[in-house]
Amino acid sequence: MKYVVFLAGREIEVEVDGDRVVAGGQDRVATLCDIPGTPFRLLVVDGRQSELSVEPGGAGRWTVGLTGERWESEVLDERTRHIRSLTGEAARHRGAPPLRAPMPGLVLRILVEPGQRVVAGAGIVVLEAMKMENELRAVAGGVVRAVRVTPGAPVEKGQVLVEFDGTAT
Repeated sequence: MKYVVFLAGREIEVEVDGDRVVAGGQDRVATLCDIPGTPFRLLVVDGRQSELSVEPGGAGRWTVGLTGERWESEVLDERTRHIRSLTGEAARHRGAPPLRAPMPGLVLRILVEPGQRVVAGAGIVVLEAMKMENELRAVAGGVVRAVRVTPGAPVEKGQVLVEFDGTAT
């Protein structure tokens, strides 16, 4: 099966045939399985293991975490990608996805403002959760369309914090 994965501002073509995976032109042996009793999955690529947190966001969107980093991603199969290309919907999905709260917490600082251009990895919002400060970063470049929270505001997991337009050049 062929897919297109949008991750960290990149578009990666992926073909899966059993445990053989070709991603970005590189042929690998890979498996992904649940770790029972945990919210994690075990990814084994060419014999190397990694634990990932994988949270569904609906409609092919996923939040993936690895070693303290988090990325928003979108996975499209060939059919969905083709339909989007025919309807012009693909262009609307190229920008950075909205920044969502990865956990319940309290907004401490907002590091951007509407109209500001950001690059992938730029700090966007500082969120306090479980007495720890977490700087949430842009997963792709773009322009801040709207900031949906204010400092001191409590937020729920999945709540949209900041929305973006397009990709940065």
